[in-house]
Amino acid sequence: MFSKQDHHYMALAIKLAKQGHYTTSPNPRVGCVLVSCVEGKEQIIGRGYHQKAGQGHAEVKALLAAKSNYPQLIKDATAYVTLEPCSHFGRTPPCAQGLIDAGVKRVVAAMVDPNPAVSGRGLSMLAQAGIQVEHGLLENDAKALNLGFIKVMTQALPYVRVKLAASLDGKTAMKNGESKWITSSDARRDVQRLRAQSCAIIAGADSILTDNAKMTVRWSELGTLKQHYAEHDVRQPVRVVIDSQNRLSPDLAFFEQDSEILLIRNKALCDNLIDSALEKSPQWPHFVEQVPLPCIENTQGKDKIDLKSLLSLLAKRGLNDVLVESGATLAGAFIEQDLVDELILFQAPKLMGGDGKSVVTMASITKLSQAKSLAITDVCMVGCDLRITAQLK
Repeated sequence: MFSKQDHHYMALAIKLAKQGHYTTSPNPRVGCVLVSCVEGKEQIIGRGYHQKAGQGHAEVKALLAAKSNYPQLIKDATAYVTLEPCSHFGRTPPCAQGLIDAGVKRVVAAMVDPNPAVSGRGLSMLAQAGIQVEHGLLENDAKALNLGFIKVMTQALPYVRVKLAASLDGKTAMKNGESKWITSSDARRDVQRLRAQSCAIIAGADSILTDNAKMTVRWSELGTLKQHYAEHDVRQPVRVVIDSQNRLSPDLAFFEQDSEILLIRNKALCDNLIDSALEKSPQWPHFVEQVPLPCIENTQGKDKIDLKSLLSLLAKRGLNDVLVESGATLAGAFIEQDLVDELILFQAPKLMGGDGKSVVTMASITKLSQAKSLAITDVCMVGCDLRITAQLK
């Protein structure tokens, strides 16, 4: 059984881990608190969290803080860490060995490493060294920190969020295409937060061409986040655009910012291009990579990019959390194929009428019994708009 104090210190470790929410990927968000006895009372002697891949892990930072202030107390310390300490060499040495070398007395991990290749090894190393080891404290809270990391490790697919914005009657644009702006500036700032926490953003060519969109994180619009993160610390997500018909051109605003872009192409179409056509293809900026992927036939008999293959590609590249920002057709395709984990819908207090464009298009759903079921997990106001967060069942 875990004590009340155990719960308190692990909650602090989870709070620390959240500070790396926008910066740690592709590594998991991890926090660590070291506690020892000082003059007969428990006291925190070190704390740390993982900020960026390649930098010190949470345990390392906590140990460094303890060595600076209370070196003599480390050997009697308990380490509360939100994820099982790593047992292998990556860019940094294994944290399990660091805790062993420091001589801590007890390690409490919120959850076991989801990577099946290393799961349990860190805890086993610690136990074999004579350290008291426990895990499972506030496990669900710890898992919520790293939904994308866990899914990539267990299913080889990223965690997929679909962002939608609509009027109260579910419309995204007028019949003539007019859509700026349905939701408020507060909602649009909230979308910047969603982008900042994502490893990649997926859009379709139609969205880029219609809105001349950039799909970047605008630091100036991050609101209170600017108090906690310097502009250079907030990463730009990889921008992924499905352009199977090669309609985009380098002169679009989408290509103005120097950050990684994947142009997803129809593999069959690329294979059939003759040399003369290749010579005439546009010169893309150095940060643009063209990636041919196979197509599959959709319910209307049309060839469309295999979305699961796309997500598998992103997972292999360490892109754990993906945000889909697209039109009704592409968003609907992700939902139809059961590739969406979470849906985030911003609803504006507007009524746009029956001729407006619907929020999603899902041609395969023709009966109520085929409707996709969701579990609403959060409802809140963002400015004057309603934000609904739901899990796809």
